[in-house]
Amino acid sequence: MDALDDFTSEMRTFDGASKRVFWNGDGPAVVLLTEMPGITPQVADAARRFVDAGFTVAMPDLFGEAGRPRSVGYLLASMAKGCVSKEFVALATGRTSPVTGWLRGLIGEAHRRAGVGRGVGVVGMCFTGGFALAVAVDPLVKVSVMSQPALPFALGAARKADIGLSPGDLRVVADRVAADEVCAIGLRFTADRSVPSERFRRLEDELGETFIAVEVDNSPGNPHGFSKQAHSVLTDEYRPGPTEDAFDLVVDHFTRRL
Repeated sequence: MDALDDFTSEMRTFDGASKRVFWNGDGPAVVLLTEMPGITPQVADAARRFVDAGFTVAMPDLFGEAGRPRSVGYLLASMAKGCVSKEFVALATGRTSPVTGWLRGLIGEAHRRAGVGRGVGVVGMCFTGGFALAVAVDPLVKVSVMSQPALPFALGAARKADIGLSPGDLRVVADRVAADEVCAIGLRFTADRSVPSERFRRLEDELGETFIAVEVDNSPGNPHGFSKQAHSVLTDEYRPGPTEDAFDLVVDHFTRRL
């Protein structure tokens, strides 16, 4: 277990729902959304790296048991609960997950609490990857980072290309990107079937040439030794090389935009 004792935590209520939020750091605000199965030690370490880079991190406890290490059973149990939750849209196309309403409340709170900076950076990972783009309808969001955005699950051609936003939200976000009001970044491994290339090509089509796509090679024989199962760019696979470079790129955009 990671005790998370270097974080403070409190319950926060937005949009009629209450969730625990872990806080750490000083500087402009970054909201870090956990991947499945929850706030694992690797996710907490990613938060600490953002703290060390000079940011206030708000890390909401969206599912799982905060601090618990990943295991196959734990992952499957969290995934099952997430898939049936009304807060998350795991399969439907062209829809924005309802949890983004609560997240927008947290974004406002994080910006006020940080007390500095021009806005907020948001990082979503895996199950929450697309949420980082969905909340970019909020003017406070200046950088949206989609790390291995896996929803909706890539079952069939339509879902492979879907980016988890309603048509109305997509228009708002695309307009903000075009006006340079928000920077959109996507991270994935090239052979990650849960985050198919069709999804990134759709992001490029919808958001234009300013969308920053970082695709890390994990094909057989790749020079950095990533396995074909590589998935988590900023957590499990973080190390010197392309994934560290991806983290540094995100920090650079946070620094310049926030």
